Amino acid sequence: MDALADIDVDRRTLLKMTGAGAAALGMMSVLDLPAAMAQDMSKGAANFYTSDRVSLQKVTFKNQYQMTVAGNLFTPKTLDRTSKTPAIIVGHPMGAVKEQSANLYATKMAEQGFVTMSIDLPFWGESDGQPRNLVSPDIYAEAFSAAVDFLGTREFVDRIRIGAIGVCGSGSFVISAAKIDPRLRAIATVSMYDMGAANRDALQHSQTVEQRKRIIAEAAEQRYVEFTGGETKYTSGTVHQLTADTHPIQREFYDFYRMPRGEYTPKGGSPLLTTHPTLSSNVKFMNFYPFNDIETISPRPMLFIAGDQAHSKEFSEDAYRRAAEPKELVWVPGAGHVDLYDRVDLIPFDKLARFFNQHLTA
Repeated sequence: MDALADIDVDRRTLLKMTGAGAAALGMMSVLDLPAAMAQDMSKGAANFYTSDRVSLQKVTFKNQYQMTVAGNLFTPKTLDRTSKTPAIIVGHPMGAVKEQSANLYATKMAEQGFVTMSIDLPFWGESDGQPRNLVSPDIYAEAFSAAVDFLGTREFVDRIRIGAIGVCGSGSFVISAAKIDPRLRAIATVSMYDMGAANRDALQHSQTVEQRKRIIAEAAEQRYVEFTGGETKYTSGTVHQLTADTHPIQREFYDFYRMPRGEYTPKGGSPLLTTHPTLSSNVKFMNFYPFNDIETISPRPMLFIAGDQAHSKEFSEDAYRRAAEPKELVWVPGAGHVDLYDRVDLIPFDKLARFFNQHLTA
């Protein structure tokens, strides 16, 4: 497939690998030779969890750009549709789709009595947007507000009691949305990535300004290629094969995205392109500063959850430091970044339930 050859393989642009994520992992080859790896299904890994206590309905709605956003609406089977119930929107990790992590969180919170909805960010999954896998932080944030539009007009949802959970990259997108949408009454993030900082600086600020400029220059030149009808080039995301020298953080993502534990290819998509944003658009994250003015979300409450072993913990620490009260930072002992995508024995669903039960009040 031509697209496979077009995924960025310039290893010289690799960062020091003190971290990973969209920037630090971005330039790894998908052409490595296969390497065997036993899948880790420990600690209750259950990405595709379903519940006989919850009903699922596929829904769609328009955002302000008149793009169709796709969602999965979860309701407790005991829901009284003649009364108003609090609701929670759940956003998936960057490069993923709603079937990866978001559905699990939405199902578990629906079991706690909430109306919940997982969404596909525009350009991903079943939502509109061309080209596929394009990066647009503003449109990603808008998807959360559009989800509020939808939920707030359901007769069984209390529109003044709507909250949101953002997993990984969606943590930064929901913060961006909440700064200008006070209808998001309570915000929780899990294993959050600040997608702006991750691309500008990489983890632990391991990327230099000169490295950043080279990435930006390459993306700018690629725009000429695509504008004149050339092949789309992809970057970032998770490697497709392992080698003896594959970085441990890439192995962590591989175990989820490239194994039956969490692998999911949307209808009409290709497994060769899942998790990979387009190279020419990924630099839009360089202008994304979700934590600027985060304190203005107050007095609406914020909850930051991360594993105490997570390679991404610096982002939750940064957001918590900048946010105003009420705020809380919860460390999950022994958990890494990807662990909190789907390991139900580690994810503190009880803490999330208490948080939203306490704060989603009139």
